[in-house]
Amino acid sequence: MEMNALDAVSGIRIDGNRLWESLMELARIGGTDKGGVCRLALTDLDRQGRDLVCAWARELGCSVRVDAIGNIFMRRPGLRDDLPAVMTGSHIDTQPTGGKFDGNYGVLAGIEVLRTLEQRGIVTEAPLEVVVWTNEEGSRFVPVMMGSGVYAGAFTLEHALAATDRDGVSVDDALRAIGYAGPEPVKPRAAAAYFEAHIEQGPILEARGITIGAVQGALGQRWYDIAVTGQEAHAGPTPMELRRDALVTASRLVLEVNRIALDHAPHGRATVGCIDGFPNSRNVIPGRVALTVDLRAADDATLDRMAVALEKVCGELAEPGRFDIERKEVVYFPPQPFEPRLVQAVRDGARTLGLDSLDVISGAGHDAVYMARVAPTAMIFVPCKDGISHNEIEDARPEHLEAGCNVLLHAMLRCCGRIQFPEGDPA
Repeated sequence: MEMNALDAVSGIRIDGNRLWESLMELARIGGTDKGGVCRLALTDLDRQGRDLVCAWARELGCSVRVDAIGNIFMRRPGLRDDLPAVMTGSHIDTQPTGGKFDGNYGVLAGIEVLRTLEQRGIVTEAPLEVVVWTNEEGSRFVPVMMGSGVYAGAFTLEHALAATDRDGVSVDDALRAIGYAGPEPVKPRAAAAYFEAHIEQGPILEARGITIGAVQGALGQRWYDIAVTGQEAHAGPTPMELRRDALVTASRLVLEVNRIALDHAPHGRATVGCIDGFPNSRNVIPGRVALTVDLRAADDATLDRMAVALEKVCGELAEPGRFDIERKEVVYFPPQPFEPRLVQAVRDGARTLGLDSLDVISGAGHDAVYMARVAPTAMIFVPCKDGISHNEIEDARPEHLEAGCNVLLHAMLRCCGRIQFPEGDPA
């Protein structure tokens, strides 16, 4: 029996208990005493996680292919396998003190969608794919979002394979060591859609009591390394008015960085994340301070204004002959809007389930940011406890994860054309 997707999806639901059990099983690989997960990219623990997920996909009859940067593509054929696939996915590598859900939820939500369709005997017109992207976190190897970045052409395969960890092990060697240096070339294939389900990693949904975030896009980012140079001197004999205390000037800069974000509400973000003082001695006036600045905004015009404001502040705080301020931009990620049609599919999926949704912006980078360069893309957020992520206490409610996976199911089915049900299935 074949039905139009919009008429067919309303009664279909995933198995929330099965999704939760899969998340907990994967979390045992690299599980920590505090209840989190340490499964760094391209370690043997990562291999074990990859093997488990691939085994689950093969049990569903999916083909599994691996490309040269280790990205895994698990494909469920459609009625017309020549059509562009409807894709979903995320990553399973973690931070050193990571949680059970960041990245992992997006991959296993995709597996649960396939399990649900297989259990019901449902075949979609377009094929479906679940992707595991390599080294999203960037904890062991830089750059971050490595697998999706190479896939989308943000940087070359050669550059990524040559990256090394602190022990001098290259990505190339690590991939070969765990058996995931795949034979497939790294290049984007035509995709009808790419969805990524993820915990929010922030407090907005939980604070508003809303289960589904329809993500409109991701903030653009500009990162800077800044050095404030004064002059170190003895803390006792040097009068206050004659000091060239680099830390005092750096402290003023920190306050101004915070003001820049507040002046560009609601989506402006500005953070000083690292501060290193020299000589870092108790009784020596700091002569040099190095700090990082992270600026983020939802559009390039705002991000540019924030960058100009930072440049102006640095110029105003510098005093010739007393304080020098050097500023270097080290990272630029342009703001990335997502496909409005797919964002609407997320909203529609939530409405079908009787759930409220909220339009949100992702403040963090995700593989979806790179995928949006080569395919129509959207993200689905669900709340996480206290907005905490990249932490062993990261937590999410099973019912929220189930709801987000159901929205993913409905959004994907809205993009895959006709749906074939077994005879007698009431849909």
